[in-house]
Amino acid sequence: MTGHAHTVKSVLPGSIAQEMGVGPGDRLLEVSGHRIEDVFDYQYYVEEEKIVLLIEKPDGEQWELEIEKDADEQLGIEFEQGLMDEYRSCRNKCIFCFIDQMPPGMRDTLYFKDDDSRLSFLQGNYVTLTNMDDHDIERIIRYRLEPINISFQTTDPVLRCRMLHNRFAGEALRKVDMLYQGGVEMNGQIVLCKGINDGEHLERSIRELTGYLPLLKSVSVVPVGLTKFREGLYPLEPFTKEDARAVLGIIHRWQKRIYEQYGTHFVHAGDEWYLLAEEELPEEERYDGYLQLENGVGMLRLLLEEFKEAFDSLAGDDRTGELSVATGRLACPYISRMAECMTEKFPGMKIRVYPVRNDFFGESITVSGLVTGQDLIAQLSGRELGSALLIPCNMLKADEDVFLDDITAEELSDALQVPVVIVKSSGQDLINAILGEKEQGKVE
Repeated sequence: MTGHAHTVKSVLPGSIAQEMGVGPGDRLLEVSGHRIEDVFDYQYYVEEEKIVLLIEKPDGEQWELEIEKDADEQLGIEFEQGLMDEYRSCRNKCIFCFIDQMPPGMRDTLYFKDDDSRLSFLQGNYVTLTNMDDHDIERIIRYRLEPINISFQTTDPVLRCRMLHNRFAGEALRKVDMLYQGGVEMNGQIVLCKGINDGEHLERSIRELTGYLPLLKSVSVVPVGLTKFREGLYPLEPFTKEDARAVLGIIHRWQKRIYEQYGTHFVHAGDEWYLLAEEELPEEERYDGYLQLENGVGMLRLLLEEFKEAFDSLAGDDRTGELSVATGRLACPYISRMAECMTEKFPGMKIRVYPVRNDFFGESITVSGLVTGQDLIAQLSGRELGSALLIPCNMLKADEDVFLDDITAEELSDALQVPVVIVKSSGQDLINAILGEKEQGKVE
């Protein structure tokens, strides 16, 4: 794959690039004689203390700029494309794909299926390895793009082809061997589908994945998310309480065996399994430092631990107040437990916790991150909300106070006639929001 020209979007004031006359609209052609494929090529070659930039100005004139700098000093250039390349979309047609289960009419970005190893490194996304060639793997190894997060689903090549609906999906597993031999750290994920890759298949996958220890740091096992928009898709069934207990039994048994041999628990169950099985969450030590929080593994345990640490240092008082908290059904029992603790120490406080049923995607979706504005409005209208409604920040876009259905936090506040407080993710943040201290984001 050859590099191409990269258009400069902006230049930081006072930066090396500005001093050298680089400006918006210029195009970067080469760094020290190397064509640049993407942001990782760029970062790799500009780390040198002496570099030469080949820049093409908007009028077509080419400048060769010789630069001497500190090894870790940045040039101060922002490019029009963050990756300095097109995002790679997914080539699979996975039987469990959540995007295929989205209703029509939502914003375009929600329908884009990425399967880009660079986003795995930059943002923690999981990749299937099916659209990567040996050149891509070699670059990951050369640039130490680790950890790389891999969606395994199964180590059975034939079954993997079936689950990903891609005839190359089984063969792609050999790239894991290349990463392992190259010394690249990895994390893994298994999306479990009932009657397909569970049971004996799960046993096999865990057993074979232990062969990549210690470079494969962790493997999460999460249940497939099933929305109500599955017409024409592969028939999948929801897991039952008994199913969840069987899955946890397999995972706990392997945790014990692996810990005795390697000193790590390695394979971890997503929080949803414990809710469905009606079992207590594991103690903090069993999460090995919370390696897969963004995948819903240990988020509730971490929240409880953070809350307990902050709560124990609180001195109660006689303040009064009334407020409400909205959350998904998964977290509701734990948020309710924390609210009860707060009212014991602050008896003048009244806190109502409302679990929001996901009517938009379907009741089997229980995480707060998929709660929509319209479900909040429909289910909380006319309810006693007090002086403020607290919602977790993961209900909203990372860079904007907008729900998945494009309803804004301000529109929610207007519809419910109550200020909305957006609570960051830690237990301390929840306590601060309840007590009205250090408010993180109040919308009225």
